[in-house]
Amino acid sequence: MQFDWRPGIGDPTMLGWLTVVCYLLAAVSSYAVAQTLAGSAHAVPRREILVWRALAVLFLLLGINKQLDLQSAFTEVGRYLAHRQGWYEQRKTMQLLFVGGVAIAGALVVAASIVLLRDVSYQTRIALLGGCLVLIFVVIRAASFHHVDVFLSTRLATVRWNAILEIGGLLFVLLGAWLRTAAGRKQTPT
Repeated sequence: MQFDWRPGIGDPTMLGWLTVVCYLLAAVSSYAVAQTLAGSAHAVPRREILVWRALAVLFLLLGINKQLDLQSAFTEVGRYLAHRQGWYEQRKTMQLLFVGGVAIAGALVVAASIVLLRDVSYQTRIALLGGCLVLIFVVIRAASFHHVDVFLSTRLATVRWNAILEIGGLLFVLLGAWLRTAAGRKQTPT
């Protein structure tokens, strides 16, 4: 078994580029909200600003990853290691454990976020939910679990579930950013 990954454009389709644009819009919007909140005359919890900054960095990196297809390199490393270490035949069990672990970790992150970020705005919680959904989606997608891949490649009307879930999470972030910006404008005296 050889390492069989080369850098290149991961999804050169129109929908792939649209997804990259959504990632970059989410990154820029999140950064703009963080900057606005940091300069606000109103008291804003520091954690809320940190959430928006973290979302900005996350989506910038995921946007770059989307077209460089780095998750395929991750999958290829897993395959290579499985062959080299002799557990390739048990890969389905490992994939199932990985996906289950990611789902549990994702649920714990959401629960911890709810507790730790209870003093942040509902708009920020909406964006954070979108961020968690996208991150969980990306990690599970990177696991390349056959049944997950089959589901993600099926279509609802003409759009693959892959795009619906990924762009859907990004739309939650964009909605949260738009709502948080609108709420900030209402607080600013004219």
